[in-house]
Amino acid sequence: MLEITCNDRLGKKVRVKCNDDDTIGDLKKLIAAQTGTRADKIVLKKWYTIFKDHVTLGDYEIHDGMNLELYYQ
Repeated sequence: MLEITCNDRLGKKVRVKCNDDDTIGDLKKLIAAQTGTRADKIVLKKWYTIFKDHVTLGDYEIHDGMNLELYYQ
């Protein structure tokens, strides 16, 4: 079980628990449930890497306690 923190730098910081084999799309749905934003409007980044929906968290080497950048499109 991983705990990932997503920060949009506008005052909203979301902590989500998920599994290593979940996809980025699954993570976006969990974030959308907590923030009230639609999942298809969420973009997750780390530095300049934009995460794609069909790739798992393990493939991106996202670990427990990691911070991701949360953007809206």
